Amino acid sequence: MESLLRILAAKPDCATDAGSVCQSVWQATGVGWLSAGSEYLVATPLKILLVIVLAVVVRWVTHRLIKRLVRTTTEGKLPVVLRPLSEHAPLARAAAGLVPERRHQRAKTIGSVLRSVTSIVIGAVAVLTILGQLGINLAPLLASAGIAGVALGFGAQTLVRDFLSGIFMILEDQYGVGDTVDVGEASGTVEAVGLRCTQLRDVHGTVWYVRNGEVIRVGNRSQGWAVVVIDVPLPYGTQLDQASSVIRTAAQTLADDERFATDLLDPPEVLGIEQMTNLGITVRVTVKTTTDSQWRVGRELRRRLSDALDEASITSALGGQLYLRAPATSAAP
Repeated sequence: MESLLRILAAKPDCATDAGSVCQSVWQATGVGWLSAGSEYLVATPLKILLVIVLAVVVRWVTHRLIKRLVRTTTEGKLPVVLRPLSEHAPLARAAAGLVPERRHQRAKTIGSVLRSVTSIVIGAVAVLTILGQLGINLAPLLASAGIAGVALGFGAQTLVRDFLSGIFMILEDQYGVGDTVDVGEASGTVEAVGLRCTQLRDVHGTVWYVRNGEVIRVGNRSQGWAVVVIDVPLPYGTQLDQASSVIRTAAQTLADDERFATDLLDPPEVLGIEQMTNLGITVRVTVKTTTDSQWRVGRELRRRLSDALDEASITSALGGQLYLRAPATSAAP
C-alpha cells in the first residue's frame, strides 16, 4: 500500500515540460497522480469546451451575415446575395409586386442553402477537432464515413438530383414566381420555387408539383419579349390582296390604339401564306409584344381581325363565321 502511494505521489515525467498543465499542477499541488492526469482532467475538457464555444460563435456570426445578405426591403431592392447572379424577371411586374416576391423567395432559398452548408461544415470541423483531442484515430472513421456517404448517395440519388437541379435553377433564375412556363408534362404559372420541387397552377386551377430533377427543358414565356402568332384560315378563291389589306388595316388599328401602345414593341406584320390544306389557305399575322401583355394583345387582335373580315364578307375556310386559330402553345393565363 505504501509503495502504491509512493508511486502516485512521485513526480511525473510531464512535470518537467516547461509551460505544460502538468508542470503547473505539480508546482501548485505536488501531487503526482493529479499532475499526470491533469492533461485529461483539465486541459482536454477545456479544449473541447473552447472548440464548442468557437463553433457556436462562428455559426452564429455566419448565419447573421447570411441573413443580412439575403434580407429584402419593402422597396424591393435587390438583396446583396443576388447581385452577382443573373436576373430575368420582367421589370413590368414590379408594379404588380411580383418582382419583390420573386426576389424574396429566391434570396430566402439561397440563404437557406448557405446556412445549411455552413452549419454542416462548422459542425463537421468541430466534431473532428474534438475527436482528435480525445486521441481517437480519425483515419478509419473518415474511411467509414466515406463509404457510408457513397452508399447514401446511391440510395438517395433521386433526392440529391432534385436538390442540385433546384439550386442551379434558382442561381440561374431560369424561372420564378409569376412566370408562365412549360416544363414538359405540365405548364402554367409558377406559384412557388423550392429546392426539391416547383409548384405550377394551370388555367384550370390545377396545382402541379414538378420535381426539379425531372425537368429536362424549360420554356419560359415571361422573359424578354413575346411574339403573338395568329393564323387566319381563308377558303380557296379568296382575293389575297383584298384579304391581306383588310387584315393589315385591322392589325394597324390595334397599333394605333392608345390602350395598347405600350404593349406593342413592333407594328403588326402580315407575313403572307403560311400553309395550304385541302380546306384552304392560312395567312399568318404576327406582332411583337411585352411578355405580360401577349395574351391580352392576342385576344384583342383576334377580335379585330374577325370583325374586319366579317365586315368585308370574307368567311373562314372552315365555313360560316370566321374562326382564328393560333399555333399550338400552352394555355394562356
